[in-house]
Amino acid sequence: MHTKTIVLSSLCALLLGACATTPSPEKQAAMQDDARKAAGSLMKQLGGTLKTTIQEKGPAEAIVVCKEKAPAIARSVAETHGIQVKRVTFKSRNPNSVPDAWETQALKAMEKQLAEGARPDTVEYSGVVHKGGKSTFRYTKALVMQEVCMTCHGTPETIPPAVQARLATEYPNDKATGYLPNMLRGAISIQRPL
Repeated sequence: MHTKTIVLSSLCALLLGACATTPSPEKQAAMQDDARKAAGSLMKQLGGTLKTTIQEKGPAEAIVVCKEKAPAIARSVAETHGIQVKRVTFKSRNPNSVPDAWETQALKAMEKQLAEGARPDTVEYSGVVHKGGKSTFRYTKALVMQEVCMTCHGTPETIPPAVQARLATEYPNDKATGYLPNMLRGAISIQRPL
């Protein structure tokens, strides 16, 4: 009886190990590069839409872009790249942006990178997570505050009254303000099952 238990335990461990494998460093580098491209695509599309909206309709209308168009852009990027993608932050505006445990670790690591002088465009974090016999490649790309972001995410002095009013209407529980330039606003978070 004891021998059967050992054999079954060994077999289970072997099977779980086969299911939860870690890709080679080369494979992880390739996945990171793919994730970096997907994050760049999302940032470019969303940034372009925000810029056009601000120029044509004003900053208060940019709030609608983040609320309504950003999820559609993220879905399109996810479908194109075969990934899951979302934006996460410690100070959420949208309840879907609250980070999970791994994303919390990633955000803290990226804050540290910025504090140590890393260039904002190079700040990222990635790894392979094993859970329940499954492996997932995870990647985050920092979203760092720029001057233009101050209009919606800055201090009360930098957010125009019309934007403050729109935020109060669209996001009554908004926590995503009080940022200064070059602070970590959040991250694009990507997952790819292995």
